[in-house]
Amino acid sequence: MPKNILIDTPEESGTEKRFSAFCIAATHSGSGKTTITLALLRALQRRGLKVQPFKCGPDYIDPGFHQQAAGRESINLDTWMMGEKGVKESFSRACTGREIAVLEGVMGLFDGFSASSLVGSSADCARLLNLPVILVVDAKGMAGSIAPLVKGFCGFHNEVKIAAVIANNVGSESHTKILQDALAHAGLPPLLGGLPKNPEWELKERHLGLTPFLENKKSAAWFESLADAVEKFVDIDKLLELTKIKRPELSQRSSQPVPDNKVRLALARDSAFHFYYPDNLYLLRQAGFEIVEFSPLTDKSLPEGTRMVMLGGGFPEMFAAELAANQEMRQAIKDFADNDGFIYAECGGFMYLGESLTNSAGETFPLCGVIPGDSKMTPKLRSLGYREVTTLAETPFGPADTTMRGHEFHWSEMELQQSCPPLYRQQSRRGGEKLCGVHVRNVFASYIHLHFISTPQVIQAWYKAL
Repeated sequence: MPKNILIDTPEESGTEKRFSAFCIAATHSGSGKTTITLALLRALQRRGLKVQPFKCGPDYIDPGFHQQAAGRESINLDTWMMGEKGVKESFSRACTGREIAVLEGVMGLFDGFSASSLVGSSADCARLLNLPVILVVDAKGMAGSIAPLVKGFCGFHNEVKIAAVIANNVGSESHTKILQDALAHAGLPPLLGGLPKNPEWELKERHLGLTPFLENKKSAAWFESLADAVEKFVDIDKLLELTKIKRPELSQRSSQPVPDNKVRLALARDSAFHFYYPDNLYLLRQAGFEIVEFSPLTDKSLPEGTRMVMLGGGFPEMFAAELAANQEMRQAIKDFADNDGFIYAECGGFMYLGESLTNSAGETFPLCGVIPGDSKMTPKLRSLGYREVTTLAETPFGPADTTMRGHEFHWSEMELQQSCPPLYRQQSRRGGEKLCGVHVRNVFASYIHLHFISTPQVIQAWYKAL
């Protein structure tokens, strides 16, 4: 497997080589854009090029596969959660020292926060960053009809430029030629090639999308077979030529110097908890936090000197037995909270702090007991979508009415055994409000995954409070 290389590697920051960048988007979900993105990432990486992967939208799982294909941490970009300034800042910082940027889109090209706006869509990121779009079309059962389909996407928005097309699920090389001729005859962007259907390339799915890489590991040979196929069937040289753009300039966003006095933050990271936006961790480090990772699955105590615990999302329901069996860590978390330790938890971390978790098989397991509530997996999706929340009281997040944005997606529900102060007031798209989250002592937890790049003052407030 490629070694993980962190972004902003100092020795690479001065490179002035050519720069190509593009967005791999699709007509709809399930068209094969993740497969094609992984194939291109590995093919470009093994050519010796410095490739920076990105993922449009709030997805935590696809970036894990990107990292394995490209050897570099993948960065989320989302115009709704991060704002335009935040997206530009993140993109320019991550592209430092890179030769190629590959952004995988989300859902269909124009699917975003609402049907009447580009905000939150792949198209909005491409527009904002001036990225040419490579449109993936599932061509199974399609011939000349590819032309009106592509023409519709090309003409939909004049600031979104489709540079080329890649077909997926083609039946043969002659099928690819028919598709190619149809686009050329209509004067549309060229077909760079077509990938045949191959069951061995399929990725397992679960209720939150793909099964995470940590549970669905693919061998180096699997990634190599994808790269071999894209080298054979897609004109990568033409792709790079069509997607040359001006290298993004590094943002000059003002920031305070990193404090010398570090605050140790224990970050839960293992197979059960691993949903974190890299930009959030970057902001934590810039604010003065020293991040030390630990595993609620295997470690018996928190890192020495811990002053804050962060429990991200993930799949605690898949590892409930192991989490329950690690009584030492459950007690360590409980003791930390009882001694007014600062804990911030999202989704799976919120569940872990409860009294118990009941999985989809009906088995119930004891957990930390920090929050007087029990979580239970349900047969139906409980919540999905972007969220804007405001704090209800003065907290280490800042003063009351501090507003933040994020995303919520879960198949579980938390039933509180007793009343707890809510953490947020959540705005709905229809103008209504509801209270959500829990604020118990110095524990702040909810189902919402927040992105802090548009409100970095929240993390700065954390540091000052500690």
